[in-house]
Amino acid sequence: MEPLLIDDYNYPLPDERIAKYPVTPRDSSRLLVWRDGHIGEDTFANVGKYITPGALLIYNNTRVIHARLVFRKSADEGMLGARIEVFCLEPLAPRDYALSLGSTTGCTWKCMIGNLKKWKQGPLSLRIDGQSPVVLTAERLSSQGNVHEVRFSWNDTSLSFAEILDRLGELPIPPYLNRPTESSDNTTYQTVYSRIQGSVAAPTAGLHFTTNVLSGLRAQGIGTAEVTLHVGAGTFWPVKTADANLHTMHTETFAVSRSTLQSIRQNLGRITAVGTTSMRTLESLYHLVPLLGSAAQGGVLHLGQFAPYEHDCDYSPAEAIDALLSYLDLTSQDTLRAETQIMIRPGYRFRIVSQLITNFHQPKSTLLLLVSAFVGGRWREIYDYALSRNFRFLSYGDSSILTLNTAGYD
Repeated sequence: MEPLLIDDYNYPLPDERIAKYPVTPRDSSRLLVWRDGHIGEDTFANVGKYITPGALLIYNNTRVIHARLVFRKSADEGMLGARIEVFCLEPLAPRDYALSLGSTTGCTWKCMIGNLKKWKQGPLSLRIDGQSPVVLTAERLSSQGNVHEVRFSWNDTSLSFAEILDRLGELPIPPYLNRPTESSDNTTYQTVYSRIQGSVAAPTAGLHFTTNVLSGLRAQGIGTAEVTLHVGAGTFWPVKTADANLHTMHTETFAVSRSTLQSIRQNLGRITAVGTTSMRTLESLYHLVPLLGSAAQGGVLHLGQFAPYEHDCDYSPAEAIDALLSYLDLTSQDTLRAETQIMIRPGYRFRIVSQLITNFHQPKSTLLLLVSAFVGGRWREIYDYALSRNFRFLSYGDSSILTLNTAGYD
């Protein structure tokens, strides 16, 4: 594979261009429109004017959890006030998000730990005072690099881990906002359609949608469907290798229902993805097909980073979706669950998505590589336009709607 120099995907982003807070109302944000090399702009409330007529709009229904827990060492441990931050990344036992967040007896998560040097040994605890005090205990089990296994337990079995996090945890807003989480973020950093808990970062393209926008789209004949991909902290990891191909992509878990697969099958060529997480999920569907045989025998559906580039696929997108539906029949499931590590980079051929709604991403990021692939390498003129016209960048910033030049569907 030819080297992919990450320096070619750099651009100047002054701090004042990073939106620290969202606009109000959500749909009053600005919208950059790119189609066939032409750039224009509008307000997000009018996004329906630019979505392909009769399209199927697919969004990520994941909900951000209060994944950041702040513990303080007690006086008898000799370090009064030492602040230790435990950031829950993904469940390990039970591995399923729903089972882990629903557990009332304990669970183990993969975590990042801030101020680790202060946590030398023994458990940490957090307490909710009240008529029946609730105590959460964290025990560090093992470590691999900067990621650690942490076992959580608590003394009130009437509470699930999700409820514990809601009471004791903090919503983890992006680090580049350079500010603490505020009460308003609990609303503004969730999409209006979020419902499946598990993400540690919001699928931010969806933050612009309001119930009015969604009802307006349906009124003009644009269908909607949901996927679930729980966004991990890896979405913020910068590419630190000169050759982006040497960057290790993070793995994320996703789920797509039978009904969504059927809707995709009926609307191939007219799929609009809301955000890079929906894009990553939808494009992964096509490349899962070679893995279905082993998965049906009990294997895990895990799509590797370079799987799309390592084999020539002679099946159509329609045949791919049909194969996934047959797999669900064979395994008596109504929801396809898989893991994706896919890197969508320049040179990637898009099979499912023909239109993308997305925010403006960080320099030298894998998300910028994805955008470049989608617009045929013309990302810089889009970003130059946005910068020169004072668009707001990153999670709480403005958005764009980009249309693939050639859908290429069979």
